[in-house]
Amino acid sequence: MRGLYRLLTRWWTAFALAASLALLGAAHAFERFGGLAPCNLCLKQREVYWGAVAIALTATLWHVISRGSRGTPRIAAFLLAVVFTTGAITAVFHMGGENDWWELPAACMGGGDVSLESLAALAMGTAPVEAPVYCDAVTWRFLGLSMAGWNALISVALAVFSLLAAKRPKDARAPRS
Repeated sequence: MRGLYRLLTRWWTAFALAASLALLGAAHAFERFGGLAPCNLCLKQREVYWGAVAIALTATLWHVISRGSRGTPRIAAFLLAVVFTTGAITAVFHMGGENDWWELPAACMGGGDVSLESLAALAMGTAPVEAPVYCDAVTWRFLGLSMAGWNALISVALAVFSLLAAKRPKDARAPRS
């Protein structure tokens, strides 16, 4: 178990990169193949993972280029903890709106892109009218949790692991060469 902990904390940015890409891939698969259009808060939660991808990719490349002489850059692990905590807060806010714990802002009550072409097509009656996607409507549940609920749990776990990687003991870091 200790070896797994060392591996995970030493290469945390690579694991965070893989996890973020997997979650983004799953979200896009639900949209593309499952027909579940994202609401505004869903898109905000995706932005968090794109930020994590940028940080984790940069840190992982640095780790590989420097030949892992000091392990995962600690500042990157702290930044990932902040990013994943932001994702957890956003997901909990979304989940609370879905469960009527609080009211969501008006910006969360519809989605879609607005462009001059789409408005002109709507005005001329040549474009299909798409129903807006509401943030408080749960379109998918698994084991009683919506996607926002699962995203909150996963984001909290990723934030905790990021903190563990940032605060790993000295013996978990690679020796200086």
